[in-house]
Amino acid sequence: MGLHSFRLPDIGEGVVEGEVVEWFVAVGDAIVEDQPLLSVMTDKATVEIPSPVTGTVTHLSGDVGDILPVGEVCAQFEIDGDGDGS
Repeated sequence: MGLHSFRLPDIGEGVVEGEVVEWFVAVGDAIVEDQPLLSVMTDKATVEIPSPVTGTVTHLSGDVGDILPVGEVCAQFEIDGDGDGS
């Protein structure tokens, strides 16, 4: 088992941060790749961000209403394999 850290991706159009609107999972939940992970609102749109991996959620950064910068770790997962070492 390994640990995978997921950073808030570049949403495009010069967006540098997003407000957490909703987490679709909780710590301890199993998740599959492409399953909705969270919804973030930018000044341009509300975007649903999918999980990049299949595994178990071990950490979520930020509560609903918090602002997360693009590139910040927003979730961590325990996955099969070595993970990314974070």
